Amino acid sequence: MKLTEPEWLIMNALWDKHPAKARDVVKRLPSTVNWAYTTVKTMLDRLVEKEAVGKSKRGNIGLYEPLISRRQARRTALQIVLDQAFDGAFGPMMHFLVEDEKLSAKERKELIKILSRKSKTKGERK
Repeated sequence: MKLTEPEWLIMNALWDKHPAKARDVVKRLPSTVNWAYTTVKTMLDRLVEKEAVGKSKRGNIGLYEPLISRRQARRTALQIVLDQAFDGAFGPMMHFLVEDEKLSAKERKELIKILSRKSKTKGERK
């Protein structure tokens, strides 16, 4: 499921603590986001329609909780970038990440270490 940038903000607020009322979500949004309560409520209802969020009622109060995990959402987002920017190929993406000048030397080493560890656990050759 593809999430828009505003939907990521809502989902992050829900992943941090749920179930949550719409007002709780508004309070958890970054300070740079100045959405009205009605905007957040509309977005939550759209996420319910997309089946990314579940809604239950406690009296007159709607409670929202994520139906997809942060990991699932990240996997989908990564697959979209992979397909759009690297024609679905992991190799060129990994090469890009390792060679990217925005990564610090420490981050590059950590990425290489993770890849090396994964290769060993799957019995692959270097």
